[in-house]
Amino acid sequence: MVGSIFPMQAEDLTVRKSGRKILQGVSVTLAAQGLTIVMGPNGAGKSTLLKTLHGMERLIAGQISWSQPNATAQDRQAFVFQNPTLMRRTVLDNVAYPLTLKGIPKSKARDIAAGWLDKVHLTKALNQRASDLSGGERQKMALVRALIREPELLFLDEPCANLDGRATRELEEMLQATNAAGTRVIMATHDLGQAKRLATDVLFLHQGRLLEHTPAEVFFNTPQSPQAQAFLNGDIVE
Repeated sequence: MVGSIFPMQAEDLTVRKSGRKILQGVSVTLAAQGLTIVMGPNGAGKSTLLKTLHGMERLIAGQISWSQPNATAQDRQAFVFQNPTLMRRTVLDNVAYPLTLKGIPKSKARDIAAGWLDKVHLTKALNQRASDLSGGERQKMALVRALIREPELLFLDEPCANLDGRATRELEEMLQATNAAGTRVIMATHDLGQAKRLATDVLFLHQGRLLEHTPAEVFFNTPQSPQAQAFLNGDIVE
């Protein structure tokens, strides 16, 4: 049996765009279990950090090491964006697509996809165009499309930013169940309440630097940096 891709070690990650450093020497180690919330003010580098860890950003310095070869680690990850990519297909075929890429026959992939969509109460939408779904339905579809290959690690970038309360609750319940089933989750959010509900640990970024990585209880009760304290107080963080 192939071992876990964890722990993951990122050392001195530095990313530059348009002449500006978006990440500045970020180092972090992540174990196999947990639901990590990435927080910080606008422009702190949250999305860039997620994309960098997922291998979507070009580093000018630093390295990321997994406990398995990089190709194996990449194959066992999934990413859900704030605005999910919608293929010009039905909801069913959108969700089945990752399985067909792996060589699973289309009919079998559709059967598996239908089962996943039933879990999130989207059975009635199987044959609709994905573009006709509501915002909450699109995010649920994107999440099951990511989970259908049973990734060991799931990245989410502000997945609830444009959702109402009911859709947010449903998505959070899915994430908690996914994490409890063994999938490591790393998620960026601006929602302080959501972070408190979900986080086992928190990464706090400011101006591209990682200022804190602590258990959630420590971060929310006794933040170690003045920037984090200001952020939690609702103050402007400069």
